[in-house]
This record gives sequence, C-alpha cells and structure tokens, in this order.
Amino acid sequence: MMDLAGRDGIASEFSGDFVQALIYSLKHKVPPIAFSEDRCLTLFEHPLVDLLHTAYHEPKAETIPSVEKLLAGIDIQIQIFLDTAQGVSTTLRALWAEATGDHASVVQAVPDMLEIVPFGTSKGIGVRMLFDHLGITPEEVMAIGDGENDVEMLDLASLGVALSNGYEKPKAVANVIGISNDEDGVADAIYRYAL
Repeated sequence: MMDLAGRDGIASEFSGDFVQALIYSLKHKVPPIAFSEDRCLTLFEHPLVDLLHTAYHEPKAETIPSVEKLLAGIDIQIQIFLDTAQGVSTTLRALWAEATGDHASVVQAVPDMLEIVPFGTSKGIGVRMLFDHLGITPEEVMAIGDGENDVEMLDLASLGVALSNGYEKPKAVANVIGISNDEDGVADAIYRYAL
C-alpha cells in the first residue's frame, strides 16, 4: 500500500492507484500531474502540462524521469490526468472510476482534467478545517464554485453559488446559480451577496 498524506493529520492509504495511474500515463501518453504539497510533478513534457501553469497558475511542473523517482520520498495529495475533453469524458473517467473503486474519488473541475483524490477528502473538508481554525460557522460563509470538486464546499456553506457555465453536480447542491465565470461570475456573486 502507498501512503497518500495531507497536511495536519489528514492521511489515507492508497492501494497502488497512483502507481497504476502513472504507468497508464506513460503507456498511453496521457499527461499526468501529481500534486505534492506546493509542487507539481509530471513524467514528461506536454503542452497540456504547460497550460496548467500558464492558464491555471499552478506551479510549473517538474519533469521526473521515472515513476519510481517521482514517487520516491513524496506524498501525493492529488493525481490529475490531462487530455482532451472527449478523452476525459469517454475514456479516462469510466476507466479510473472503476479502477479506484472506493479508494478514491474521481472528479472533474474542468473538461480537460480528471482528478483522483483520496476518498473522503474534498474542498469541503478543507473549508471545515478553516471554520474550526477561524472559529466561524457555515452560516457566516459563502462559497462559489463550478466544478465537481466544489460540491462539498458549496453544500457546506450557508450560501453556495454555482456558476452557470459549470457542471451539473455543483448546480444541484447550490442555493443560487450565478452568472458564468466568463461574465465575471465570482466578482458578481461577491458584490451581490457578500458586500
């Protein structure tokens, strides 16, 4: 079993799913990203890997030459596959939902990325930890999201705002459907509901 650890005591065991994912990436040339604390790691260079840095402002990915070296001495919090939207929806999602079973959650934040995260972890858990740290309650919080990885967070906040161009799952749990992120939906929600 591989250890998949987060900060402040959040940890879970993973039965080799990350190893399988990385080997799959090499074999099928589907770019992988492994998030380990504040680092992004990948096995090979690819334009989609660069896009993660330039468009989504994630740290620039470090290319590690082998699965063994990538996994040596690090804890992976999230594994992402990068592919076309069609590749994610028609191949990767079903494959990894079945392969990970109840070891992990498979979610999409954007059409060309598939995330594999430890089962039982979510943005909602992180927000709950923030509540505890700041001494606030869900009644004092608004959350805004558009991806499947936002569902628990939107459900937890007293006001969950899903953006209109987001996925259906966050819209289903949100209290309000805001305008799209292409129309500055986050700013609009803040001005409309928080200020």
